[in-house]
Amino acid sequence: MKLTNNNNTYFLIFISLFLFSCFTYSQENILVKGSVFDENNYEIPYAAVGIVKKYIGTSSTDEGTFSFIITTNELDDTLKISSIGFDTFKINVRDFINRNDKKIILKEKLTQLNEVVVVSPDNYVKTAMKKLKNNTISKNHQLKILYRRWSVEDNICRYYIEHFINAIDRGPSSYLSSFSVEHSRKSSEYRFIKNEQKIHALKYMELNNPLRKNIPFKDYNWKKINVSTYDGEDIIIVEGKRNYLKERLRFFIGFDTSRIYKLEMSKVPKGGKAFEATYIYKKNKEGKLYLSYHNREWSGSIKFPENIRKRREDMGEKVPNYVPLAYRHEVFVINLEENKNKFDYSGISGNMDMTLFKVPYDSVFWKNISLPPETSFFKKNIKELESLYDVPIETQFKYSNRN
Repeated sequence: MKLTNNNNTYFLIFISLFLFSCFTYSQENILVKGSVFDENNYEIPYAAVGIVKKYIGTSSTDEGTFSFIITTNELDDTLKISSIGFDTFKINVRDFINRNDKKIILKEKLTQLNEVVVVSPDNYVKTAMKKLKNNTISKNHQLKILYRRWSVEDNICRYYIEHFINAIDRGPSSYLSSFSVEHSRKSSEYRFIKNEQKIHALKYMELNNPLRKNIPFKDYNWKKINVSTYDGEDIIIVEGKRNYLKERLRFFIGFDTSRIYKLEMSKVPKGGKAFEATYIYKKNKEGKLYLSYHNREWSGSIKFPENIRKRREDMGEKVPNYVPLAYRHEVFVINLEENKNKFDYSGISGNMDMTLFKVPYDSVFWKNISLPPETSFFKKNIKELESLYDVPIETQFKYSNRN
């Protein structure tokens, strides 16, 4: 049959619509959501969760829950969940989504390292630090980061800010090359104490990391704490203490590879009562480590500002001399890109406090990003922010994030 011009036109339109619909379907977003528990029904926090070989994923929250977004292109890939002390769990993505029960039980993994006599625990740390560059991604790579900061005063949350960041990193053996804030949302400003930092909190994450510093090994008393496993490798847990600074470092080190899978630190900082931080790393295709999750918390107290003190006393309130403060930071790495030709440089850069980045609130973006599930901690703080002046958090986001 010979096609007329009209038929040709209709045929081309049909083909175009068909191809467009196929493309749209292939890019459809799908939410992958679940929880991670051990065999005794205890939640497993900060487990590495992701798609094998795709670098799409997240970490479980402190309640063991997780959620992240994939497309239909990943349905036939493998979902992988790993955590220190447990067998790695793998399942086809489509099979997991079709399961009624999204609760994943990780089985405890036993190790034979209990029989190993550790003469000099600090040598494990020294060796791991020497191999740090080789064991981690030490060339430029991009991390898509969800960065959260909570400000709590007098035991009430009075400020919350969240940034979606494009960061170019060179791994813990080096430094952050650059970063830009692509999206932001923040609550209304209810703080009494508005301490502005000279640089973005992401840089403090970098500067506080002992792996990016020269550790004075002789200043610490080192000992073996425990043994465990991670993703098929036995690990040794070594702790160092500097008693005169009330400082502790704890390394989770691969016994065969000297990879540092996890680092915990705590100390009593100047002008504060406590400082604690955790850094967790996971592997790329070649077994090189990159940052997966981070949190840190500073707590202390500060003298009540005189102008606020006077105002509250005039209202008949009894005002304490010092107000308790706490700042909690949390970082979820939701994507890794190693191809520099695919790096995303969009967003705003600058050396300034998080609160000073003028990025409009985009509600559509935040509804479609891979946000972690809301934990009890998250819900409690949001409820406190809303209850201060009966303003819904979405309204606060909308009016507090205008240029």
